[in-house]
Amino acid sequence: MNSVGFNIRKIREKRGFSQDYVAQELNISQASYARLENENTKITVDRLYKIAEILEVDISDFFNGSKLKINTQNNYEGSYGNGYIQNLYVDNKEIVKKLIESYETIIKEKDEQIKLLKEKLL
Repeated sequence: MNSVGFNIRKIREKRGFSQDYVAQELNISQASYARLENENTKITVDRLYKIAEILEVDISDFFNGSKLKINTQNNYEGSYGNGYIQNLYVDNKEIVKKLIESYETIIKEKDEQIKLLKEKLL
């Protein structure tokens, strides 16, 4: 299963863009951008939309039809798996909600266009 960061990298490379270029467009350092692709830092929904805009793709392309990868991060005690683990479920839930809203808007616009075209044919 491909992760969001992996898919962003794959799309960026297909487009022939460097990490430096995308980072510059996002007004962040190349190192910060690399952490996004490597999923060493959280990515906001707004930033995800901006990356999609820069790469000229739909945000859903980052998910590639796969389930969102759920990661655990290092807790405050320095160990993995126990304690204050951050589960990315909450962040991914927000992304999925925005995607659903986006698709619902697109479907509504499509239906309106179909209705107008049908009226013009009659």
